[in-house]
Amino acid sequence: MRFSGLPLFWRVFAITTAPLVVATLLLMFAPVTLHAPVRLTEVVVLLAGLAVMLAVNLLLLRPAFASLDRLVQRMQTVDLLRPGQRLPEGGGVEVAELVRGFNEMLARLEEERRESGRRALAAQEAERLRIARGLHDEVGQILTGVLLQLGSLADADAGAAQRESDLEEAKQATRQALEEVRRIAHELRPASLEHLGLLSALTELTTKFAELTRIVIDRRFDPDLPPLSPETELAIYRVVQESLTNVSRHAEASRVEVSLEKGIGSVVLRVSDDGRGFDADAPPNGHGGLRGMRERAVLIGGALAIKTGHTGGVEVRLEVPAGSR
Repeated sequence: MRFSGLPLFWRVFAITTAPLVVATLLLMFAPVTLHAPVRLTEVVVLLAGLAVMLAVNLLLLRPAFASLDRLVQRMQTVDLLRPGQRLPEGGGVEVAELVRGFNEMLARLEEERRESGRRALAAQEAERLRIARGLHDEVGQILTGVLLQLGSLADADAGAAQRESDLEEAKQATRQALEEVRRIAHELRPASLEHLGLLSALTELTTKFAELTRIVIDRRFDPDLPPLSPETELAIYRVVQESLTNVSRHAEASRVEVSLEKGIGSVVLRVSDDGRGFDADAPPNGHGGLRGMRERAVLIGGALAIKTGHTGGVEVRLEVPAGSR
């Protein structure tokens, strides 16, 4: 076996042991004697021998760690924005394993970066498509009707009663268009979260959800919650919003419980329903916006768990660290 192929521990051990062995042999067989007190010439000989031993030890150790130095320098210069960069494997067993692990880590980071980029672009395009459809299908049609009604008002042959009726319909359609615009804007960025706080925003969200779906909502909000950052509050709001959307689409539930409680240095959110639970053929981690919720949890340093609830439905649990605003 080549010396460079030995494990680093044994290489260093052999290098540091060799000068000691040589020095011991010299003392045993060299015609050198020490007196008490030590003479000047003997001190000079000992210091010279020590200097030689240190120099030899340095020369032997330096190549053993040179590969590690090169590895550190290459790691510091690797640019993650330039994919495909890999470090050459070599320099002993441990260094080769370290380089191999580093190269595998780079490959995973590059793949995750590509996947994250694809998901971000897909989410962005999906959101743009949803907004475009909302504006076109809802607001656009309403405003088109308003234009037609206004055109009929301009008709000189229409009577006063007909004009008054058309005018009232145009006003009602305009109000409906404004409500649609407000609804779309609220979905994009809930104003109540910024102006009224997290608990009020969640109360408003769950109340509207109950009115639209006829699903009973049980709220349990701790009034003495620790302060949370705006990013954390937004993440909690979105997780509740996405969880309720999943309940209305998939759960077939009659009751949902939303709780927000204080933990140990954290805040714990739970959204549980009494629906039919997970599909037997569908994993709970890859559909229904659950991946987006997990990504939000990771971004704020939280932990998301999705499991079967006590009532047989689904429970979404999000724990986020409490911190200053």
